[in-house]
Amino acid sequence: MSALFSPIKLRGLTLKNRVVVSPMCQYSAEDGVPTDWHFTHINNLSLSGAAMFCIEATHVEAIGRITPGCLGLYSDAAEAALKQILTSVRKHSSTAVAMQLAHAGRKASSARPWDGGQLIPQDAGGWQTVAPSALPHKEGEAAPLALDAAGLKRIREAFVDAAKRADRIGIDAIELHGAHGYLLHQFLSPISNRRTDEYGGSLENRMRFPLEVYDAVRAVFPHDKPVGMRVSSTDWVEGGWDLAQTLEFANALKARGVDWIDASSGGVSPLQKIALGPGYQVQFAEAIKRETGLPTIAVGLITEPKQAEEIVASGKADMVALARGLLYDPRWAWHAAAELGGEVEAPPQYWRSQPSTQKALFGKTTFGAR
Repeated sequence: MSALFSPIKLRGLTLKNRVVVSPMCQYSAEDGVPTDWHFTHINNLSLSGAAMFCIEATHVEAIGRITPGCLGLYSDAAEAALKQILTSVRKHSSTAVAMQLAHAGRKASSARPWDGGQLIPQDAGGWQTVAPSALPHKEGEAAPLALDAAGLKRIREAFVDAAKRADRIGIDAIELHGAHGYLLHQFLSPISNRRTDEYGGSLENRMRFPLEVYDAVRAVFPHDKPVGMRVSSTDWVEGGWDLAQTLEFANALKARGVDWIDASSGGVSPLQKIALGPGYQVQFAEAIKRETGLPTIAVGLITEPKQAEEIVASGKADMVALARGLLYDPRWAWHAAAELGGEVEAPPQYWRSQPSTQKALFGKTTFGAR
């Protein structure tokens, strides 16, 4: 049996294979509310054959959005629209649907990538950003406001409110976004966190707010539904967040019952120097799994079925997540199953697409005519 197409259990959720659709920002929401684009995008990739689809970074308050087009779950309108999309998905797919809850912190108020992706000034439609410390992401940018006690409380409660909304619409799992230079990562990294109170300085203090957010979300999300965390395993900057600190953070999360660590990297500093290559971040998922025993998701330039199979079969990670690869080939999981001798789920409307040499690709199927 293909390791990639074997099941895995996360609390009360059993995934039929180890392929995950990574959360991918679409920059196409209106005041946080999903649009027809999201309806098409989510329904399409829920039929990809991946066992779990993770909805893009979904922001817990309006000023936490990366761009004006980013998705949110801080309003009744967003909740209603997402529920409608989920209802459609459930009609045709048994794929688990997760959601990544996020806050962009000082990287908020950015233009959409196809509009340049830079900070939008407040007088041009942007907004005042917040962060652990009043340090801009890039030299020359307007500084964020350092969060005070009231701000930290507001954001914790916003994560809780979004988690409750996610459960109400039927989300199967939550991933907290602690990576890519966004707010939770900003607290973890000494590059962005220069606080002198109980939320800054030592590693224990820098981990405090992300762990508080995890605890608050875990407390309100049903016990049988898993909650994971995406981390940047290293800042790729000397003196920044690194793998050793990531392992400490992962162990702290393990003690709290976290269900997986999604091991990414980078994003907190434009000074980062990333050594890109196929599967360049797998080393981090492997180290976290080895040192903590936690389930891990490997992500980053994983493009080939045999590459993904080797990652799981060798025990380097428990799951693999694809983003751009699945945008380019939304049937990647089908093709991988065909190549590796696995079985994948497809809706009956598509059963006749099985190649003549792959009659068991979709399991037991029938298709008759007269």
